[in-house]
Amino acid sequence: MESKKTVLVSGGAGYIGSHTAVELINAGYEVVIIDNLSNSEESAVEGVRKITGKDVPFEIVDTCDKEALRKVFEKYGFDTVIHFAAYKAVGESMAEPLKYYSNNLVSFMNIVEMMKEFNRPNILFSSSATVYGEADELPVTEDTPRKPATSPYGNTKQMSEDILHDCCRAYEGMYGIALRYFNPIGAHPSALIGELPRGVPNNLVPFVTQTAAGIRECLSVFGNDYDTPDGTCLRDYIDVVDLAKAHVAAVNRMVSDKMEAKYEIFNVGTGNPVSVLELLTTFEKVNNLKLPYKIVDRRPGDVTAVWADTAKANDVLGWKAERTLGETLKSAWEWEKRVRGL
Repeated sequence: MESKKTVLVSGGAGYIGSHTAVELINAGYEVVIIDNLSNSEESAVEGVRKITGKDVPFEIVDTCDKEALRKVFEKYGFDTVIHFAAYKAVGESMAEPLKYYSNNLVSFMNIVEMMKEFNRPNILFSSSATVYGEADELPVTEDTPRKPATSPYGNTKQMSEDILHDCCRAYEGMYGIALRYFNPIGAHPSALIGELPRGVPNNLVPFVTQTAAGIRECLSVFGNDYDTPDGTCLRDYIDVVDLAKAHVAAVNRMVSDKMEAKYEIFNVGTGNPVSVLELLTTFEKVNNLKLPYKIVDRRPGDVTAVWADTAKANDVLGWKAERTLGETLKSAWEWEKRVRGL
Protein backbone atom coordinates (compact mmCIF):
# COMPACT_ATOMS: atom_id res chain seq x y z
CA MET A 1 0.00 0.00 0.00
CA GLU A 2 1.56 3.27 -1.09
CA SER A 3 0.98 5.66 1.83
CA LYS A 4 0.05 8.56 -0.44
CA LYS A 5 -2.70 6.49 -2.06
CA THR A 6 -4.07 5.07 1.21
CA VAL A 7 -6.73 6.83 3.29
CA LEU A 8 -7.86 5.94 6.82
CA VAL A 9 -11.60 6.54 7.16
CA SER A 10 -12.74 6.83 10.78
CA GLY A 11 -16.47 6.22 11.14
CA GLY A 12 -16.28 4.50 7.75
CA ALA A 13 -19.18 2.14 8.52
CA GLY A 14 -21.43 5.18 8.95
CA TYR A 15 -23.65 6.84 6.39
CA ILE A 16 -21.29 9.40 4.84
CA GLY A 17 -18.16 7.39 5.63
CA SER A 18 -19.28 4.30 3.71
CA HIS A 19 -20.24 6.32 0.61
CA THR A 20 -16.93 8.20 0.77
CA ALA A 21 -15.00 4.91 1.02
CA VAL A 22 -16.67 3.76 -2.22
CA GLU A 23 -15.81 6.97 -4.09
CA LEU A 24 -12.21 6.93 -2.83
CA ILE A 25 -11.78 3.37 -4.11
CA ASN A 26 -13.42 4.34 -7.43
CA ALA A 27 -10.82 7.12 -7.68
CA GLY A 28 -7.91 4.70 -7.20
CA TYR A 29 -7.26 5.04 -3.46
CA GLU A 30 -6.74 2.20 -0.98
CA VAL A 31 -9.03 2.55 2.03
CA VAL A 32 -8.80 1.34 5.63
CA ILE A 33 -12.04 1.65 7.63
CA ILE A 34 -12.29 1.97 11.41
CA ASP A 35 -15.57 2.27 13.32
CA ASN A 36 -16.83 1.34 16.79
CA LEU A 37 -20.28 0.40 15.38
CA SER A 38 -22.03 2.46 18.08
CA ASN A 39 -24.40 3.96 15.51
CA SER A 40 -23.59 1.95 12.39
CA GLU A 41 -23.61 -1.61 11.09
CA GLU A 42 -20.86 -3.85 9.75
CA SER A 43 -23.20 -4.54 6.80
CA ALA A 44 -22.20 -1.09 5.47
CA VAL A 45 -18.59 -2.28 5.15
CA GLU A 46 -19.88 -5.38 3.33
CA GLY A 47 -21.81 -3.02 1.04
CA VAL A 48 -18.62 -1.09 0.28
CA ARG A 49 -16.83 -4.35 -0.54
CA LYS A 50 -19.66 -5.53 -2.79
CA ILE A 51 -19.92 -2.25 -4.73
CA THR A 52 -16.17 -1.92 -5.25
CA GLY A 53 -15.14 -5.58 -5.46
CA LYS A 54 -12.31 -4.80 -3.00
CA ASP A 55 -11.60 -6.59 0.27
CA VAL A 56 -11.44 -3.36 2.28
CA PRO A 57 -9.62 -3.74 5.65
CA PHE A 58 -11.95 -3.02 8.58
CA GLU A 59 -11.11 -2.73 12.28
CA ILE A 60 -13.59 -2.24 15.12
CA VAL A 61 -11.94 0.66 16.94
CA ASP A 62 -13.27 3.44 19.14
CA THR A 63 -11.35 6.61 18.29
CA CYS A 64 -11.76 7.70 21.93
CA ASP A 65 -9.46 4.76 22.82
CA LYS A 66 -6.01 6.17 22.11
CA GLU A 67 -4.14 2.89 22.50
CA ALA A 68 -6.45 1.07 20.08
CA LEU A 69 -6.01 3.94 17.64
CA ARG A 70 -2.23 3.82 18.02
CA LYS A 71 -2.28 0.14 16.92
CA VAL A 72 -4.08 1.17 13.69
CA PHE A 73 -1.41 3.80 12.98
CA GLU A 74 1.30 1.19 13.65
CA LYS A 75 -0.33 -1.43 11.40
CA TYR A 76 -1.24 0.61 8.30
CA GLY A 77 0.66 3.07 6.14
CA PHE A 78 -1.44 6.09 5.12
CA ASP A 79 -0.81 9.79 4.66
CA THR A 80 -4.41 10.95 4.91
CA VAL A 81 -7.17 10.53 7.49
CA ILE A 82 -10.81 11.45 6.93
CA HIS A 83 -12.39 11.81 10.36
CA PHE A 84 -16.14 11.14 10.39
CA ALA A 85 -16.48 9.36 13.74
CA ALA A 86 -18.77 11.50 15.95
CA TYR A 87 -22.19 11.64 17.52
CA LYS A 88 -24.42 13.76 15.30
CA ALA A 89 -27.96 14.29 16.63
CA VAL A 90 -28.78 17.93 17.40
CA GLY A 91 -31.71 17.09 19.71
CA GLU A 92 -29.79 14.47 21.67
CA SER A 93 -26.88 16.87 22.09
CA MET A 94 -29.24 19.41 23.72
CA ALA A 95 -30.32 16.73 26.22
CA GLU A 96 -26.87 15.15 26.75
CA PRO A 97 -24.19 17.79 26.16
CA LEU A 98 -21.42 16.04 28.12
CA LYS A 99 -21.80 12.89 26.03
CA TYR A 100 -21.23 15.00 22.90
CA TYR A 101 -18.31 17.05 24.20
CA SER A 102 -16.43 14.04 25.57
CA ASN A 103 -16.95 11.80 22.53
CA ASN A 104 -16.61 14.27 19.65
CA LEU A 105 -13.67 16.27 21.01
CA VAL A 106 -11.63 13.45 22.59
CA SER A 107 -11.93 11.26 19.47
CA PHE A 108 -10.83 14.13 17.22
CA MET A 109 -7.91 15.15 19.45
CA ASN A 110 -6.75 11.52 19.59
CA ILE A 111 -6.69 11.36 15.79
CA VAL A 112 -4.70 14.61 15.53
CA GLU A 113 -2.30 13.47 18.26
CA MET A 114 -1.62 10.16 16.49
CA MET A 115 -1.06 11.99 13.21
CA LYS A 116 1.52 14.18 14.90
CA GLU A 117 3.17 11.19 16.62
CA PHE A 118 3.38 9.13 13.39
CA ASN A 119 4.13 12.06 11.03
CA ARG A 120 1.00 11.54 8.93
CA PRO A 121 0.42 14.86 7.16
CA ASN A 122 -3.17 15.20 5.94
CA ILE A 123 -6.43 15.35 7.86
CA LEU A 124 -9.84 15.97 6.36
CA PHE A 125 -12.42 16.90 8.98
CA SER A 126 -16.12 16.24 8.64
CA SER A 127 -17.59 19.59 9.72
CA SER A 128 -21.07 20.99 9.33
CA ALA A 129 -23.12 23.98 8.27
CA THR A 130 -24.29 24.11 11.91
CA VAL A 131 -21.14 26.17 12.58
CA TYR A 132 -22.87 29.15 10.94
CA GLY A 133 -25.83 29.14 13.38
CA GLU A 134 -28.48 31.73 12.41
CA ALA A 135 -26.52 33.52 9.68
CA ASP A 136 -27.25 37.21 9.03
CA GLU A 137 -26.91 36.82 5.27
CA LEU A 138 -27.71 33.94 2.95
CA PRO A 139 -26.32 32.02 1.21
CA VAL A 140 -23.37 31.48 3.55
CA THR A 141 -19.82 31.61 2.22
CA GLU A 142 -16.72 30.23 3.94
CA ASP A 143 -16.09 33.79 5.16
CA THR A 144 -19.52 34.15 6.77
CA PRO A 145 -18.87 34.75 10.48
CA ARG A 146 -19.58 31.73 12.65
CA LYS A 147 -22.33 32.51 15.14
CA PRO A 148 -22.57 30.96 18.60
CA ALA A 149 -23.64 27.37 17.99
CA THR A 150 -27.32 26.61 18.55
CA SER A 151 -26.53 23.14 19.96
CA PRO A 152 -23.71 21.28 21.71
CA TYR A 153 -23.37 19.17 18.54
CA GLY A 154 -22.75 22.32 16.49
CA ASN A 155 -20.36 23.57 19.14
CA THR A 156 -18.24 20.39 18.89
CA LYS A 157 -17.89 21.07 15.17
CA GLN A 158 -16.82 24.68 15.79
CA MET A 159 -14.36 23.62 18.49
CA SER A 160 -12.91 20.83 16.35
CA GLU A 161 -12.37 23.28 13.48
CA ASP A 162 -10.52 25.58 15.91
CA ILE A 163 -8.40 22.70 17.20
CA LEU A 164 -7.49 21.70 13.64
CA HIS A 165 -6.67 25.29 12.66
CA ASP A 166 -4.39 25.73 15.68
CA CYS A 167 -2.65 22.36 15.18
CA CYS A 168 -1.99 22.98 11.48
CA ARG A 169 -0.50 26.35 12.40
CA ALA A 170 1.64 24.92 15.20
CA TYR A 171 2.86 21.61 13.80
CA GLU A 172 5.18 21.49 10.84
CA GLY A 173 4.01 19.09 8.14
CA MET A 174 0.36 18.96 9.25
CA TYR A 175 -2.30 20.05 6.76
CA GLY A 176 -6.05 20.19 7.32
CA ILE A 177 -9.23 20.70 5.34
CA ALA A 178 -12.63 21.14 6.96
CA LEU A 179 -15.62 20.34 4.77
CA ARG A 180 -18.77 22.04 6.02
CA TYR A 181 -21.63 19.83 4.88
CA PHE A 182 -25.14 21.01 4.50
CA ASN A 183 -27.85 18.27 4.65
CA PRO A 184 -26.70 14.93 3.21
CA ILE A 185 -29.54 12.73 1.95
CA GLY A 186 -30.14 9.78 -0.38
CA ALA A 187 -28.33 6.51 -0.93
CA HIS A 188 -25.96 4.79 -3.34
CA PRO A 189 -27.65 3.99 -6.68
CA SER A 190 -26.94 0.27 -6.06
CA ALA A 191 -29.12 0.44 -2.91
CA LEU A 192 -26.36 -1.56 -1.17
CA ILE A 193 -25.51 1.28 1.24
CA GLY A 194 -27.59 4.14 2.60
CA GLU A 195 -28.69 5.88 5.78
CA LEU A 196 -29.57 3.32 8.45
CA PRO A 197 -30.21 5.08 11.76
CA ARG A 198 -30.74 3.10 14.94
CA GLY A 199 -34.02 3.67 16.74
CA VAL A 200 -36.01 6.79 15.91
CA PRO A 201 -34.29 8.75 13.11
CA ASN A 202 -32.96 12.24 13.87
CA ASN A 203 -32.76 13.30 10.23
CA LEU A 204 -35.70 14.14 7.99
CA VAL A 205 -35.27 11.77 5.03
CA PRO A 206 -34.97 8.47 7.00
CA PHE A 207 -38.11 9.56 8.86
CA VAL A 208 -39.80 10.18 5.49
CA THR A 209 -38.78 6.79 4.08
CA GLN A 210 -39.71 4.93 7.28
CA THR A 211 -43.12 6.63 7.27
CA ALA A 212 -43.58 5.66 3.61
CA ALA A 213 -42.64 2.08 4.55
CA GLY A 214 -45.26 2.03 7.33
CA ILE A 215 -42.71 1.79 10.16
CA ARG A 216 -43.68 5.24 11.46
CA GLU A 217 -47.36 6.15 11.66
CA CYS A 218 -46.97 9.78 10.82
CA LEU A 219 -44.22 12.25 9.96
CA SER A 220 -43.78 15.30 12.19
CA VAL A 221 -42.92 18.61 10.55
CA PHE A 222 -41.33 20.80 13.23
CA GLY A 223 -42.97 24.21 12.86
CA ASN A 224 -44.73 25.96 9.96
CA ASP A 225 -44.44 29.50 11.33
CA TYR A 226 -40.87 30.26 10.26
CA ASP A 227 -40.12 33.33 8.15
CA THR A 228 -39.87 31.33 4.90
CA PRO A 229 -42.11 31.07 1.80
CA ASP A 230 -44.18 28.15 3.17
CA GLY A 231 -43.40 28.56 6.89
CA THR A 232 -41.15 25.48 7.10
CA CYS A 233 -37.37 25.51 7.52
CA LEU A 234 -35.14 25.94 4.47
CA ARG A 235 -32.16 23.65 4.02
CA ASP A 236 -29.58 22.74 1.39
CA TYR A 237 -30.05 19.01 0.76
CA ILE A 238 -27.04 17.39 -0.91
CA ASP A 239 -26.90 13.90 -2.38
CA VAL A 240 -24.59 11.71 -0.31
CA VAL A 241 -22.75 10.44 -3.40
CA ASP A 242 -22.07 14.02 -4.52
CA LEU A 243 -20.87 14.76 -0.98
CA ALA A 244 -18.59 11.70 -1.05
CA LYS A 245 -17.04 12.93 -4.30
CA ALA A 246 -16.24 16.26 -2.64
CA HIS A 247 -14.08 14.32 -0.15
CA VAL A 248 -12.20 12.72 -3.03
CA ALA A 249 -11.60 16.16 -4.58
CA ALA A 250 -10.27 17.42 -1.22
CA VAL A 251 -7.98 14.39 -0.77
CA ASN A 252 -6.68 14.86 -4.33
CA ARG A 253 -5.83 18.46 -3.43
CA MET A 254 -3.95 17.38 -0.30
CA VAL A 255 -1.92 14.52 -1.74
CA SER A 256 -0.91 16.53 -4.83
CA ASP A 257 0.45 19.32 -2.58
CA LYS A 258 -1.88 21.91 -4.10
CA MET A 259 -3.09 23.46 -0.85
CA GLU A 260 -2.51 27.20 -0.72
CA ALA A 261 -2.62 27.33 3.09
CA LYS A 262 -2.04 24.76 5.82
CA TYR A 263 -5.72 24.86 6.75
CA GLU A 264 -8.59 25.31 4.30
CA ILE A 265 -12.39 25.32 4.57
CA PHE A 266 -15.00 24.46 1.94
CA ASN A 267 -18.78 24.53 1.94
CA VAL A 268 -20.28 21.38 0.44
CA GLY A 269 -23.88 21.83 -0.68
CA THR A 270 -25.99 22.43 -3.76
CA GLY A 271 -26.60 26.15 -3.29
CA ASN A 272 -30.36 25.54 -3.62
CA PRO A 273 -32.62 26.14 -0.60
CA VAL A 274 -35.46 23.60 -0.28
CA SER A 275 -38.22 23.76 2.32
CA VAL A 276 -39.30 20.76 4.38
CA LEU A 277 -42.72 20.74 2.69
CA GLU A 278 -41.11 21.02 -0.75
CA LEU A 279 -38.98 17.97 0.03
CA LEU A 280 -42.05 16.00 1.14
CA THR A 281 -44.03 16.82 -1.99
CA THR A 282 -41.03 15.97 -4.22
CA PHE A 283 -40.65 12.62 -2.44
CA GLU A 284 -44.35 11.85 -2.97
CA LYS A 285 -44.18 12.83 -6.63
CA VAL A 286 -41.04 10.91 -7.70
CA ASN A 287 -42.03 7.77 -5.78
CA ASN A 288 -45.75 8.00 -6.57
CA LEU A 289 -47.06 7.72 -2.99
CA LYS A 290 -48.71 9.75 -0.24
CA LEU A 291 -47.11 10.56 3.12
CA PRO A 292 -49.11 11.09 6.31
CA TYR A 293 -47.64 14.10 8.14
CA LYS A 294 -48.63 16.61 10.81
CA ILE A 295 -47.32 20.01 11.84
CA VAL A 296 -45.93 20.04 15.39
CA ASP A 297 -44.06 22.59 17.53
CA ARG A 298 -40.65 23.85 16.53
CA ARG A 299 -37.68 21.72 17.60
CA PRO A 300 -35.03 23.28 19.88
CA GLY A 301 -31.72 23.98 18.10
CA ASP A 302 -33.19 24.27 14.57
CA VAL A 303 -32.24 27.35 12.55
CA THR A 304 -34.78 28.97 10.18
CA ALA A 305 -32.77 28.78 6.99
CA VAL A 306 -29.30 27.93 5.81
CA TRP A 307 -27.89 27.15 2.39
CA ALA A 308 -24.48 27.25 0.77
CA ASP A 309 -22.60 29.47 -1.56
CA THR A 310 -20.60 26.70 -3.25
CA ALA A 311 -18.43 28.87 -5.53
CA LYS A 312 -15.20 28.11 -3.64
CA ALA A 313 -15.61 24.32 -3.79
CA ASN A 314 -16.69 24.58 -7.44
CA ASP A 315 -13.67 26.71 -8.42
CA VAL A 316 -10.88 25.48 -6.14
CA LEU A 317 -11.76 21.79 -5.80
CA GLY A 318 -13.28 21.51 -9.27
CA TRP A 319 -16.30 19.84 -7.69
CA LYS A 320 -20.01 20.49 -7.91
CA ALA A 321 -23.22 18.72 -6.89
CA GLU A 322 -24.80 16.91 -9.84
CA ARG A 323 -27.76 14.78 -8.76
CA THR A 324 -31.25 16.29 -8.65
CA LEU A 325 -33.44 16.30 -5.54
CA GLY A 326 -35.83 13.90 -7.30
CA GLU A 327 -33.07 11.40 -8.15
CA THR A 328 -31.78 11.58 -4.60
CA LEU A 329 -35.19 11.00 -3.00
CA LYS A 330 -35.80 8.09 -5.36
CA SER A 331 -32.51 6.50 -4.26
CA ALA A 332 -33.47 6.98 -0.59
CA TRP A 333 -36.74 5.10 -1.17
CA GLU A 334 -35.04 2.28 -3.15
CA TRP A 335 -32.62 1.83 -0.23
CA GLU A 336 -35.42 1.79 2.36
CA LYS A 337 -37.35 -0.78 0.32
CA ARG A 338 -34.30 -3.03 0.03
CA VAL A 339 -33.53 -2.82 3.75
CA ARG A 340 -37.16 -3.63 4.66
CA GLY A 341 -37.59 -6.32 2.01
CA LEU A 342 -40.46 -4.39 0.36
